Amino acid sequence: MPKNRVERRSILKAAGAMGITSGFAEMALAFQTSGDAAHEVVESSTEAPPKHTIRFAVIGLDHSHINGITDTMLRSGGELAWVHSTNAAALAAFQKRYPGVRVARDEDEALNDRSVQLVCSAAVPNLRAPLGVRAMRHGKDFLSDKPAITTLDQLAEVRRAVQETGRIFAVMFGRMEQRSTTHAGEMVRAGAIGRVVQTIELAPHRVNEPTRPDWFWDPALYGGTLCDLGSHQADEFVHFTGSKTAEAVMSRVANVSFPQHPEFQDFGDMMAQGDGGLGYFRVDWLTPGGVTAFGDERTFILGTQGYIELRKTFDIAGRPGGEHLFIADGKSARYIDCSRLALPFGPRLVDDIVNRTQTAQDQAATLLAMELVLKGQKNARRV
Repeated sequence: MPKNRVERRSILKAAGAMGITSGFAEMALAFQTSGDAAHEVVESSTEAPPKHTIRFAVIGLDHSHINGITDTMLRSGGELAWVHSTNAAALAAFQKRYPGVRVARDEDEALNDRSVQLVCSAAVPNLRAPLGVRAMRHGKDFLSDKPAITTLDQLAEVRRAVQETGRIFAVMFGRMEQRSTTHAGEMVRAGAIGRVVQTIELAPHRVNEPTRPDWFWDPALYGGTLCDLGSHQADEFVHFTGSKTAEAVMSRVANVSFPQHPEFQDFGDMMAQGDGGLGYFRVDWLTPGGVTAFGDERTFILGTQGYIELRKTFDIAGRPGGEHLFIADGKSARYIDCSRLALPFGPRLVDDIVNRTQTAQDQAATLLAMELVLKGQKNARRV
């Protein structure tokens, strides 16, 4: 090994032992150099109280993501009006987490409440889009866990209902809950790396087999791995490239580790081409036990004047926590800790519900992302 590489490794190891990198968490907008890159911590000012209040109902508790969705709406001005679920165990847990919530006898009791403005759901995935259509036709906006749509026929029904009712069909993609991704979007829009050329996204997950319900293993119910996990990545591709049209030019799925679940797909990848740029992503359920997070999620955004890397869940190089952003441009290479930033999705969605705007999530872009993975899933080659 060349001498300069040995010296560089020794210097970085010593710096880590001295706690240099951990000190940056104590300062906002502070810089310090270590090796080749500057370090920065960005943080939001104190979050303002919600401007508006809305009433929302929760229908469908088949994935624990519903807790995050509910928490987001509660801190953003939402008042939890109803819950309905046919999953008795999940309903009991939800009532314990949110004491005092009214339990609807059936779906219609919540949908027919004219004071309810939004319906949220994490039902079994293939049931989400039909519920969303019913909610919109009852005059409600809809917020779903991903994947919100599992077939192209469902997508057509959603688009028709959006057009005919003027209601919002929103999807809680991972981007809405990730500070580093939100900050990267702001940097891209500001021209920090020039015009985006390509996104590359890697999204491994931990399967936790004993905890999974039966529907988890059936592509007819969860949509397949590109539809399910890949919907996050398709959303980011559309968001960062600004594409208005896009197509899947290559897609593959596989089952490499779960012969006991022969229809399950634990690996998938796809290449996309949009009118705003190119994209590639890989999703899998192969996170090893030595990884402390559910998966080492990363996004790479290549521009004409620089590039950004996101390490969303943890940094394999040793920085604590998640929400890590790295940027290299014509002037410098630097690291940005995004863990102190606010998440704007919830308040913006409440504003959109009240003002009939699209500041939280562009409706056409949301449905384009779902179309992209649905077509990729449908045409995927099994390997």
